[in-house]
Amino acid sequence: MTDTTAVCRRLVGRTAVVTGAGSGIGLATVRRLAAEGAHVVCADVDEASGKAAAEEVDGLFVRTDVTDAEQVEALFRAAFDTYGSVDIAFNNAGISPPEDDSILETGLDAWRRVQEVNLTSVYLCCKAAIPYMRRQGKGSIINTASFVARMGAATSQISYTASKGGVLAMSRELGVQFAREGIRVNALCPGPVNTPLLQELFAKDPERAARRLVHIPAGRFAEPTEMAAAVAFLASDDSSFVNATDFLVDGGLTGAYVTPL
Repeated sequence: MTDTTAVCRRLVGRTAVVTGAGSGIGLATVRRLAAEGAHVVCADVDEASGKAAAEEVDGLFVRTDVTDAEQVEALFRAAFDTYGSVDIAFNNAGISPPEDDSILETGLDAWRRVQEVNLTSVYLCCKAAIPYMRRQGKGSIINTASFVARMGAATSQISYTASKGGVLAMSRELGVQFAREGIRVNALCPGPVNTPLLQELFAKDPERAARRLVHIPAGRFAEPTEMAAAVAFLASDDSSFVNATDFLVDGGLTGAYVTPL
């Protein structure tokens, strides 16, 4: 939806770390931030897709398991050592496995796995990024949450919803805590996005896809480039007074009382 050949160059000289960089929202954001002039550090557990993303934008790839504290610390250290700053952190890596369903069906192992990847990873990335930003006196952190944490899912994914609720609460608290040190922390709350994750999930259950789509006033899922544009805004000085927010990009889904015909 967004043509990256016609974007502003608001991020020239800044260093951005993107987790989950190899596909979906992460890949679209890598392209958008690079188009706006940022040095982009691409982190992904999948070496092939993460390295391809970095090579496409002449960036740096660091293979990272975002649930591992030492690997996350090494990621941000590599960003600083290579480019001299950590200005933007887009903490985006996440999973939504098929075994995450109703609380009556979801096992403890699935619950714990989702919390580790979706929530603990955000804690680790923020913990690693903030010291660099404090020394600089500025920085922008964008954590990927979800609209479901604001309103509940039409089709239950209890572990995913709970993990994203934690991301919202953490982002608000960090945004308030570090505001006077020049650091902004916001939670990006996408509606359903046309990503490989969503495609895989809904290909296995077309009925679930239909139940989701009918509620969206726009009548379609969002595109990853639309999320990337929101991240670029939150990363830039254009959003200098936007902090500790649940930044909804959902096509009006959370504002809809009834589904339009």
